[in-house]
Amino acid sequence: MPAPDESPPPDTVVAPSLAIIEAIAESEEVPVTDIEPPTYEPLYAVINPEALDRLVSTARGSLSVTLEYEGYEVTVDETGQVRLTDLQH
Repeated sequence: MPAPDESPPPDTVVAPSLAIIEAIAESEEVPVTDIEPPTYEPLYAVINPEALDRLVSTARGSLSVTLEYEGYEVTVDETGQVRLTDLQH
């Protein structure tokens, strides 16, 4: 078990693109598997998920990527943490 100040092992880190989908699902109170067309726009329609994952995984300093997706302002930082701001309310 890693010490509290250590990062989790790489195999337990959620890719930022998946973290966005998980955050939207949690906010919408739906299962992650429901975040798909036709009800939801695919994430790749607003950003290249693989490029986002690569950008965050190779960040060597401060990083912030912000985009609009499904009525939310989504911000991903260099740790892959996702912050949502509801633009509809």
